[in-house]
Amino acid sequence: PEDTVTSSFASFIRAARPEHLSPTVRQRSKRMILDSIGVGLVGSTTRVFDIALRYCRELYSSVAVSSVYGKPGVKLSPTLAAFTNGVATHSMDFDDTWHPATHPSGAILPALLAASQMLPPNTKPNGLDFLLAFNVGLEVQGRLMHFSTEAHDIPKRFHPPSVVGTLGSAAATAKLLSLSSAQCCHALGIAASLAGAPMANAATQAKPLHVGNATRLGLEAALLAGRGMEANPLILDDIPGCSGFSAFYSVYQPKPLSVPGEHHEFLLEKQDIAFKRFPAHLGMHWVVDAALSVRNLFINYAGSFSPSLIRTIMLKIPVSKYINRPFPSSEHQARHSFQFNACAALLDGEVGMGSFSESSIHRQELRELLDKVVVEHPEDNVANFDKMYGEVALLLHSGDVLTGKCDTFYGHWRKPLSKESLLKKFRSNASHVLPEEKIEAIITLVDNLENLSDSSQL
Repeated sequence: PEDTVTSSFASFIRAARPEHLSPTVRQRSKRMILDSIGVGLVGSTTRVFDIALRYCRELYSSVAVSSVYGKPGVKLSPTLAAFTNGVATHSMDFDDTWHPATHPSGAILPALLAASQMLPPNTKPNGLDFLLAFNVGLEVQGRLMHFSTEAHDIPKRFHPPSVVGTLGSAAATAKLLSLSSAQCCHALGIAASLAGAPMANAATQAKPLHVGNATRLGLEAALLAGRGMEANPLILDDIPGCSGFSAFYSVYQPKPLSVPGEHHEFLLEKQDIAFKRFPAHLGMHWVVDAALSVRNLFINYAGSFSPSLIRTIMLKIPVSKYINRPFPSSEHQARHSFQFNACAALLDGEVGMGSFSESSIHRQELRELLDKVVVEHPEDNVANFDKMYGEVALLLHSGDVLTGKCDTFYGHWRKPLSKESLLKKFRSNASHVLPEEKIEAIITLVDNLENLSDSSQL
């Protein structure tokens, strides 16, 4: 059917051209690609990645043409490489975050990397084609999230990348594979049947599977559509009495997506991305910066950080059950705990990769600080990454009160990481598995992606 929301998305995917990407969109998306690769490389050192890779290598043998992060010489089938690399990307919760809330890069980049290696030599997409497909995947994710006011807040039911990310992966791959408008439409419909994961698995080893499955299943949806599989051509429309994509949202008001050109502006033009400075849930970055601020006040007050002088640690945070964890017992719980991240920042003066090791989590001095934490949920502190704040107050035995507050952390889309900071993060992440010359080669490749003749080189 013509003139439907779903057909408008299919037409957008088909009609997008490299010249529709503004310099801002190109630069921002290349920053995302570089950061996501670095996060995936360091993620290839984690236990959950090892489990996923072993699963794929032991249970499946297929056309092994696509590379795996951090494992030179190891190749898998395209869909399993996408899955494994997606797991790596989210294994530490270190990947980028958008608003409305989702992790956009990890859901699409692994699929595009795998697909670019899958295609025959004479049909390899160039770097500009790759960059365009990446931005098509971003745009579809962003537009879908804007169909529901519910998506603007920190999620409660479905983990967003497992929902919009799956369709974003399908759209990006469909663009890279040059599917027809009808096939793009079916790819979105197939992807919708493969999407969705519950928030209850946040703070567990299963959460990285959400991103791994999103990028893999979106790729599979595009491949199936390319081979003739059909799905509901109205999957994104709001059809009374028959839920399509609206099944994922309690409020759903879809709008057609205009064909790129004179009247279309990519969302990435208007809404930058948040890059994380340390591997934890995005909400933790507010309380860490607030804790570091009040820690400096405390040192000026007392001459050093002396926990014995503190009677109570007051956290003022938004209501969000899955990241309100008073006593986390694992690294994944710690990455999703306001209390842990605030106390780790107070105790150590920083939060980094080492903060989530078993020995760090179970330190006696950290547990003693956690015992002093009291949480408040001010009405004006909403569970929304564009509006929330973090406040940490130290109530001292002397009666004095010291307070630190963060409205916008460094790395938020309102306060983007500098080029130097982003490169420092990438080099640090990639150095866990790659030598310096390869790290610098990746930086150069991404920086000059538009000029790359064969994107599979990436």
